[in-house]
Amino acid sequence: MGFSMSPHALAVACALFCLAGAAPAQQASAPATPAAGAAAGRVVAGGAVPDEATKSEVLARLRELYGPANVVDQIEVGGVVSPPNWTASVKKVLSPQIKEVTRGQLSIDGTQISLFGDVPTESRRQQLAAELSNGLGQQYTIKNGLSVPASGQNLLDQTLANRIVEFETGSATLTPKGRTLLDEMAGVLPKLAGKRIEIVGHTDNSGSRALNLALSQSRAETVKSYLAGKGINPATLSAVGVGPDQPVAPNDKEENRARNRRIEFRASQ
Repeated sequence: MGFSMSPHALAVACALFCLAGAAPAQQASAPATPAAGAAAGRVVAGGAVPDEATKSEVLARLRELYGPANVVDQIEVGGVVSPPNWTASVKKVLSPQIKEVTRGQLSIDGTQISLFGDVPTESRRQQLAAELSNGLGQQYTIKNGLSVPASGQNLLDQTLANRIVEFETGSATLTPKGRTLLDEMAGVLPKLAGKRIEIVGHTDNSGSRALNLALSQSRAETVKSYLAGKGINPATLSAVGVGPDQPVAPNDKEENRARNRRIEFRASQ
């Protein structure tokens, strides 16, 4: 994992990501290179932060996430300044969710956040960036460089192509467009021999959470039954509804709420 910091940014070199952050007092320099050959699961923290207190807080957060024995300290102190409340923002970005990223880098360069690496699904790729932005000020921007490795999951995501399995409003009844999209999914599922497919129903946050959980479960069950009717072995399918709990976009406008009302397909062994 890589996590590194420079006079322009705090960065940390680790097995999964590289974190960069504080802005320089003078001209920014390139982030420090993560230590080569870091063992899997270890975090090598390098670069520069403005003071010892910031260094201590960042290291404490990393040790909380990865364990004290897995954090190597190469952070330098001084020669940089940080944006307002920068340390608190870094601690928010260093959330447990970041551990889901493998073979990647997280950089916080002043107020510019970049995240690279592998995640298991396309939906999770979008969710992680949204989750990282929660609680951060509007001055922070996030570049989502995450990717889904080529796999059975990749085939599912490519077929879905960010399209929405449509249902009638407030119900678990598929629309004609929804059935057409599921026909496409039924055509590729036989190629994933030996894998189990979890069908996950999502809603926006309109209405009560309890009703949304029930609706998302019903919709996932509808998709499972439809695919089974198309010849997919129901024993390879499972259905779960998570309601509004895993949005891929803020529920602040209709366009984003429509993105959150979706069906997700997750492949596993």
